Amino acid sequence: MATTLTPPLAADGVKHEETQPSVGGGGFPPPARPRDGGGDGSDRPDPVAQAVFRYKLGTWVGIAGIVMVFAAFTSALVVRSGLSGDWVAVELPRVLWLSTALLLISSLTIEKAKRLLRRGVGVRQWLTVTLGFGVLFIGSQWFGWRALAERGIYVSSNPGSSFFYLLTAAHAVHILGGILALSYAVIRVWRPGVWVTRQAAVEATAIYWHFMDALWVYLLLLLMFWR
Repeated sequence: MATTLTPPLAADGVKHEETQPSVGGGGFPPPARPRDGGGDGSDRPDPVAQAVFRYKLGTWVGIAGIVMVFAAFTSALVVRSGLSGDWVAVELPRVLWLSTALLLISSLTIEKAKRLLRRGVGVRQWLTVTLGFGVLFIGSQWFGWRALAERGIYVSSNPGSSFFYLLTAAHAVHILGGILALSYAVIRVWRPGVWVTRQAAVEATAIYWHFMDALWVYLLLLLMFWR
């Protein structure tokens, strides 16, 4: 007579199904695909959701570090401006308003690309447009620095100009990082085939780009009104 093996009974006398251990690093459990009520009833993690989770987590950790850096810059600006009477506020070049408009529009275009990602139509074009706006932003910043140089305002002219160049250059460096991330996302979308990290790259880059937009508005207001 054949015998049937049954799962062992737990202490409460109820049969329990064997569960798979969670996968993921840093103590953060990855998101899992919900049960659909069919198939074998397994609760397997969705690889796309896992990739999105990891990319977003890494992006927020990086943003936290950037916030601390610019908070330190802001504190230094506040302290240095009150030490002596040699602080001279910089009159902002008009081209910075163009820079601001370019960055604000680029946030709209990357958000459009993210919303179209699941449809798969128009994502390539909107990501490429966003990348173009990012490059134009860097170019407009360069013209702003040139405008100040033509007025005889350099990094070493006074503490106010030193902090202007420091803040705008530091932000431009981080924008260049965003441009690299955008380039990676564009490559992921343009290449044929199914890529698990395609959605993750686009969504994480959108978060970073929106943060760069908000950071620039903060710096612009700081440079405008701190005298």
